[in-house]
Amino acid sequence: MKKSLFGLLLLSLPAFALAAKLPVVASFSIVGDMARQIGGDRVDVVSLVGPDQDAHVFQPSPADVKKLSASRLFVTNGLGLEGWMGRLTKASSFKGVLVEAGKGIKTRLAPAEEGEEHGHEMVDPHAWHDPQRVQVYIRNITDGLIKADPQGKAEYTRRAAEFAAKVKQQDDWAAKEFAAIPAAKRKMLTSHDAFGYFGERYGIKLLAIQGVSTEAEASAKGVAQLVRQVRQEKVSAVFMENMTDKRLLEQLTREAKVKIGGELYADALSKPSGPASDYLKLFHYNVETILKSIR
Repeated sequence: MKKSLFGLLLLSLPAFALAAKLPVVASFSIVGDMARQIGGDRVDVVSLVGPDQDAHVFQPSPADVKKLSASRLFVTNGLGLEGWMGRLTKASSFKGVLVEAGKGIKTRLAPAEEGEEHGHEMVDPHAWHDPQRVQVYIRNITDGLIKADPQGKAEYTRRAAEFAAKVKQQDDWAAKEFAAIPAAKRKMLTSHDAFGYFGERYGIKLLAIQGVSTEAEASAKGVAQLVRQVRQEKVSAVFMENMTDKRLLEQLTREAKVKIGGELYADALSKPSGPASDYLKLFHYNVETILKSIR
């Protein structure tokens, strides 16, 4: 009797409950969270670059090679963010599904002066800061999950639609809040140029100490020029970022005589106990922090 009852219970469970979860590796915490939001209980997501860490300067370890070789789906941002990705996939002999979450979005280029060290203009990879572009991320990640796990299509499609609706809700709220602020006050300065898409979406003029990559060193001449521009533009909002060196920004704020408006989450989530432990919280926290300083 017990055996037959146990058998009936097994038959009543959904198929995915009887199978191992889909092993997913994400290049960094933000796209990792998106994969987790869409995948739900069907996936086991590991992010190579974790909370409060910098994907620009990341160097894969032998343990990371092992993680990727055991995965069936690799979710990346693309757009030039992960310069180390090719070496990693080759070393791991990865045979699963590769997803470039940012594929197909309308990209922006870094201004020429930010790309001079590299000899050409650079594509800005930080498209996740524009919720409208995140809708493309959601579609790409969903397609990748379905390709790697066709049996989960209905679940992935349902969860993707729910996540997309929440992202749109945040975008509608942010657009309304920023539209109520005079354009002359919509100005901010950050550690590096990670918020270009955000500024483009909400009509905010942005200044940055570094270029689109945190690997780029800001020159003394560049900082002096920013000091003059901050004074001239009357920029009141100056922000640190959770994964960059704060000393240069502190120097600039002293020389320009402006206050630091808070810490933004640019290229990484916060730790679970922090205010930006998933993408939606990150976006909401950043918007609220910026609004407090430019109103």
